[in-house]
Amino acid sequence: MNEISPSDVKVLIVDDEPDIIEFIRYNVSNAGYEVSTAADGQEALEVAEREVPDLILLDIMMPKMDGVEVCQRLRAEQKFDNTIIAFLTARSEDYSQIAALDYGGDDYITKPILPKVLMSRIKALLRRRGKPSAGQENQPSIVIGDIEIDLQGYTVKKNGQLIEMVKKEFELLSLLASQPGKVFTRNEIFTKVWGHDVIVGNRTIDVHIRKIREKVGNETIKTIKGIGYKLNY
Repeated sequence: MNEISPSDVKVLIVDDEPDIIEFIRYNVSNAGYEVSTAADGQEALEVAEREVPDLILLDIMMPKMDGVEVCQRLRAEQKFDNTIIAFLTARSEDYSQIAALDYGGDDYITKPILPKVLMSRIKALLRRRGKPSAGQENQPSIVIGDIEIDLQGYTVKKNGQLIEMVKKEFELLSLLASQPGKVFTRNEIFTKVWGHDVIVGNRTIDVHIRKIREKVGNETIKTIKGIGYKLNY
């Protein structure tokens, strides 16, 4: 995959603290990215609708509408399917991070953050954007029992009914379905779905597996304790 030029990437920064917005805007703009900003959740939705950004850096705790609700609303619209959403949070509690991932976040970044670390995380997230799982580039679809995964259209159907999935859920299910019965270790899943450079919490895979099971059935994915997961077939 060719390296993405920063000038071709739209980044939306959303935070209710002006100093934080200015700090992030300065560093992201200096790297060559096209930047928009919003100071609360409602404004974030308005700017996102207008700009359709490639990446949104979204604070969780904000007035009018929190970041989790903003993410939930954006993920309900198909035009944001390929938009990466990384939450900004000064809180390290598990429930904040899990809620962020539950509603379609791709990653979370804990504040305060150093400029070099911030830019490294942004580059890593953008490298993963739209990248197919290994071995799936030329496959049009995967059918496992009553589940059909369209790898080109990024859709999942069960018994012919369309199932809504956020991008990481889709990529994780597609990875497991690429080799039914194979046990994928947690490290394999992290590497192939999130990439070497993206740092995510220990609960990230568990949250996504739980959401997938809710959508396609608890019996679809089997947990292999202490190792990882496999797709039943």
